[in-house]
Amino acid sequence: MRSLRAKVAGYVAAAAAGLLLATIGAVSAYVALTTASARFVSTADVPLKPVAVVFGAGIEADGEPSGMLADRLDAAIDLYRSGRVKKLLFSGDNGSVTYNEVGAMLRYALRRGVPATAMTPDYAGFNTYATCYRAKTIFGVQSATLVTQRYHLPRALYICHRLGIDVVGVGTPDWGREPDGMMLHLVAREYLATLLASFELNVTHPRPKYLGPYEGLR
Repeated sequence: MRSLRAKVAGYVAAAAAGLLLATIGAVSAYVALTTASARFVSTADVPLKPVAVVFGAGIEADGEPSGMLADRLDAAIDLYRSGRVKKLLFSGDNGSVTYNEVGAMLRYALRRGVPATAMTPDYAGFNTYATCYRAKTIFGVQSATLVTQRYHLPRALYICHRLGIDVVGVGTPDWGREPDGMMLHLVAREYLATLLASFELNVTHPRPKYLGPYEGLR
């Protein structure tokens, strides 16, 4: 009897795992398909938008942007220099006095000639959903270009679309200067994050933990 129960439990677990994997795959495929026309590889092909939203991606021990974040910033700066956007919204994690993604982003852009008047900081972009939600609710973004890596871009576009923001996106190279093992981990994590985003947007509709008063783009 125990052997039979163990076998049944094993079959149920295998079926549940299979169903979960199939759901993850289906949701990710749907998100990739529905955002395909809004994704660009070259900044030269991106249509004109009022603002570029740049997602945080970690900083080094010395406070400088990670290689991945530097790639995003370089693309956003190129969009600004070419006149394809007029403003840059830097959104990232400033959860403690010792960790400030947005400060690193601002300093990086300033050193490359972007005027402070063209940049708006969002210090409470703790995840993709919060960045997109706050972009519309706190900063009044109605139309934008999203700047992030290609693996992450479909989810970011999907979230913004569902929140009512008219967006396109430019995807910087996935592998960039990050170790291959880290990139593989991020891609695997992205599948789960996409499933969670679909659940939040279609079922729970959460509000970010930190909102605050309306600020608008400075």
